[in-house]
Amino acid sequence: MLQVNPMMLPRLAEIEKDLVLRRKRAEDEQWPGEIEGIDITLTFVRTKQADAARLSRRSPVVLGIPTTRHPSG
Repeated sequence: MLQVNPMMLPRLAEIEKDLVLRRKRAEDEQWPGEIEGIDITLTFVRTKQADAARLSRRSPVVLGIPTTRHPSG
């Protein structure tokens, strides 16, 4: 599963804006198949935006420094 880097939020906003404009044109031209495809893509983009925003609010998890175990003997 791919995660979107939070730094890509501005690019996702550009993509969403473009899709909204394309959807408007598809409505004006009465292209129902195109509208359906754009709606699906818009849903995907908005989900990715929400995921990236959620990731940007998350703080890093400290895992510590790994150590090796010595055999008992």
